[in-house]
Amino acid sequence: ERVGRHDNFFELGGHSLLAVQLMERLRRLSLGVEVRTLFARPVLCDLAASLGSHDEVAVPANLIGEQSTAITPQMLTLIDLTQQEIDRIVATVPGGVANIQDIYGLSPLQDGILFHHLLATKGDPYLLVSQMAFAERGLLERYLGAVQQVVDRHDILRTAFVWEGLSSPAQVVWRKAALEVREVELDEDGGPGSEQLKRRFDPRQYRIDLGRAPLMRVVIAREPGSGRWLLLELLHHLIGDHTTLEIMHAEVRAVLERRAHELAAPQPFRNLVAQARLGGDAKAHEEFFQEQLADIDEPTLPFGLSQVHGDGSGVGEAHRMLPQALNDRLRAQARRLGVSLASLCHLAWGQVVARSSGREQVVFGTVLFGRMHAGAGADRAMGLFINTLPVRLDLDGTGVEESLRLTHARLAELLAHEHASLALAQRCSGVAAPAPLFGALLNYRHNTPAAMAGSRTDDGLSGVEWLGSEERTNYPLT
Repeated sequence: ERVGRHDNFFELGGHSLLAVQLMERLRRLSLGVEVRTLFARPVLCDLAASLGSHDEVAVPANLIGEQSTAITPQMLTLIDLTQQEIDRIVATVPGGVANIQDIYGLSPLQDGILFHHLLATKGDPYLLVSQMAFAERGLLERYLGAVQQVVDRHDILRTAFVWEGLSSPAQVVWRKAALEVREVELDEDGGPGSEQLKRRFDPRQYRIDLGRAPLMRVVIAREPGSGRWLLLELLHHLIGDHTTLEIMHAEVRAVLERRAHELAAPQPFRNLVAQARLGGDAKAHEEFFQEQLADIDEPTLPFGLSQVHGDGSGVGEAHRMLPQALNDRLRAQARRLGVSLASLCHLAWGQVVARSSGREQVVFGTVLFGRMHAGAGADRAMGLFINTLPVRLDLDGTGVEESLRLTHARLAELLAHEHASLALAQRCSGVAAPAPLFGALLNYRHNTPAAMAGSRTDDGLSGVEWLGSEERTNYPLT
């Protein structure tokens, strides 16, 4: 009923999503605190004693104005480029300088995803696909208009990527970017329309041009044998993660329900880039990962699967719901021990990885939320915030409770490095390139039920049906 000063954040059922909201509310009161402090001192009176100890990274201003007629190296505060490189970028943007709002570097995960895009000769493992059906064309047009309004609001949805001829890749925010909609005809007797669309625009064969914003492509088609319209949306992982898709879905709905005036001011993605580039102490990242990984000289590969540069073809999927009783027991155990349920799941996954790879010292990738140190408004900003980093667990004779506390502490430490580069972390290990450090990934994620639209009609938007989505990574066991 009441929360007291001696209560423990995790015993009350706290988790990473709530942690981000807590940090955001503290930040608005100018009471910054590091997220690892919350994990290390989850009792409220202990946490209170640490408030105000964390200084935010000062995000340098964007010096490109609407009236700017030229862009010079001094105007770019979040990337180092020569004048020649800037001119090369300007040449790629329709409308030139007048249509450029900002230019900055990539976050570490964006760097990694761009690498995999360039590595793949056909298709792209990081193109996310979703499909919807609309009762009639007018409703589809209204939806597309709403999506364009959301694109107009958010920088990341008007961002293109340029790398050819540059010393380091850049992302370029266009002032105006029109959503590209392509209409195709489906075969009357070629089977279900959604399957036909999926085959034609399968990311295993299909790519999009990363130099043209928005990095979102829409394909529409009349469904054979009915009056419905189908929509297939391709969104590149470079500009979004799961939380971003939820925010986008909610904003599009708000526009369709004529509630656009209620939406909060959009947060620029440059804040995250500033945190990753200026806030991250590369030396501290290096020391942390060396301490964790220096003695690991062999890859952790469950079932001997070493191909971590795959294209996502030949994937098998299984969906299992935890029985309610087991779910309740897991939550009760996490609370009893004052740790997050995520920590318990990481330890369990570590056991799976240990058994399937025959190792006691296991390393696997964990997907970090990426919004813990992403500046003001990070809980509702759009863009690619998540990051994948290695977590190392020693699954020797230590008892479960002690192992769980160690796992929780290790994840708390990792959060302080959530924007470190995976390449840097891998270099700190004793595993020689090009062998991968790990072949398994755990994505522990908080889903809000409203965003998991299932295959039902969207409430408030009658005539719209969600047909599902697909996301892939290049890790063999996820």
